[in-house]
Amino acid sequence: MKPSADTSWIVHQAKSLGFDRCGVVRAEKFPELENIRDWLGRGFAGEMKYLSDSRRTDPRAPMPAVRSIIVCLLNYNTQHPLSADAMLSAQDDEPRGWISRYAWGDDYHAVLRERLDKLTALIRETFPEPFEARAYVDTGPVQERVLAKYAGLGWLGKNTLLLNEALGSYFFLGVILTTLNLQPTLDEGEMPPPDLCGSCRQCLDACPTQAFVEPYVLDARKCISYLTIELRGSIPAELREPMGNHVFGCDICQDVCPWNRRAPVSALLQFEPRALPPHHRDAAEKSPSAQSDSLFLPRLEWLLTLSETDFREIFRGSPIKRTKWRGLLRNACIAAGNSDFGPAGASHERIRDSLNRLAACGDSVVAESAQWALSRI
Repeated sequence: MKPSADTSWIVHQAKSLGFDRCGVVRAEKFPELENIRDWLGRGFAGEMKYLSDSRRTDPRAPMPAVRSIIVCLLNYNTQHPLSADAMLSAQDDEPRGWISRYAWGDDYHAVLRERLDKLTALIRETFPEPFEARAYVDTGPVQERVLAKYAGLGWLGKNTLLLNEALGSYFFLGVILTTLNLQPTLDEGEMPPPDLCGSCRQCLDACPTQAFVEPYVLDARKCISYLTIELRGSIPAELREPMGNHVFGCDICQDVCPWNRRAPVSALLQFEPRALPPHHRDAAEKSPSAQSDSLFLPRLEWLLTLSETDFREIFRGSPIKRTKWRGLLRNACIAAGNSDFGPAGASHERIRDSLNRLAACGDSVVAESAQWALSRI
């Protein structure tokens, strides 16, 4: 059947809405989609049971009548230092935590979904034939990275992320499943972008927890992003020290990637580090060496004093809410235990007081993590 809509027009509209790249792929089973079965069988998903959804192996399963999938890419990079260099930018001796770059600002689910919904509305206005459409932003049983590869947007790197030659990997992916019969971005017989990782191993070798069991294969149970966000219980003892100062997510395998050295910066203010609310900022300024009042390199002293009410208030509309209060406090305790306070750190006693309070709290995971930190400092 001849395609019934103009893909080039859709790509143009996506870019007019702020997306950095857009491609279209037919709803088909691709070889990489089957790999998840073996990956799951090896236990690499940990507690992420949702990844066992059988629909993830076939993009036609979530919407049986689907014909085409529109894949959109949105850059979230900022001018702030990479995680490897961030601590060098700190202008004080206070212990600080690292929050993954993608989580500094507004929740990407909402940011992308708004644009995807606008794109869908434009398509409905332009193409008169009735059709179904369903948008996903990391929320449906689809493997966006694989679909993006076959839509011509990049290749799957050794760190398992989608890499784009011009944009690197600091971007989000959103998809629209539709019953429209769209012309694919890649012509029939045209191959996806080639794998340009070559012999490079920087992402594999830089991972502090050695989460990559081999190139292109991640054991999520060892990944710092999984440990700080998805894992609900205590951090395994052998992985605590390698976690360093990470309190939410990890950027190391992206930060060392050569393809990110020239990654462009996003102009979207929604992805800039979120500032603390005024009363929390005022509290931070009482510290004699306070430097930051945002989610870029937040002070561990501040994180360790967050109440559940504070957590809900400050992280409303933020990706960080996924880890929940106990997860963030657990992670902050581990980061404190890994911090070098020096012989007379300005915030040493205040952090110790907070850890003693948390060690006696009613949450067993937070209490045990605080006790571990105290044994280290």
